[in-house]
Amino acid sequence: MRALLVLASAVLLTPCALAASPAQIKAGEAVYARCLACHSLQHDRTGPRHCGLFGRRAGSVPGFDYSDAMKHSKIVWDEKSLDRFLTAPMKVVPGTSMGYAGIEDRQERADLIAYLRDAGTKQPCAK
Repeated sequence: MRALLVLASAVLLTPCALAASPAQIKAGEAVYARCLACHSLQHDRTGPRHCGLFGRRAGSVPGFDYSDAMKHSKIVWDEKSLDRFLTAPMKVVPGTSMGYAGIEDRQERADLIAYLRDAGTKQPCAK
């Protein structure tokens, strides 16, 4: 029984299971400002739009011209895959056209991911 309680506690306390605080979301929005040169929540730019990101397969926004590497990556975006990709995009998907070194700081990545999840639930994608 004790082992079960320890396991349940560990699952409940993982970053994915915890709701993001308003402060974390605000911090993530500030990190996202660095992404705005290429990305938007609502519209494709140099990079694809981020609305509807969670649960979406990488390389699947209709009409966006992805690299073959991204189209064939088999990534489905969630907290874990985003954290890994945002750490080193060109290492995670060699051949990606996202020429960005990544976000080294773990907390900045967590904040950005919290912001993307929150923003994605509040803003529907443009058609």
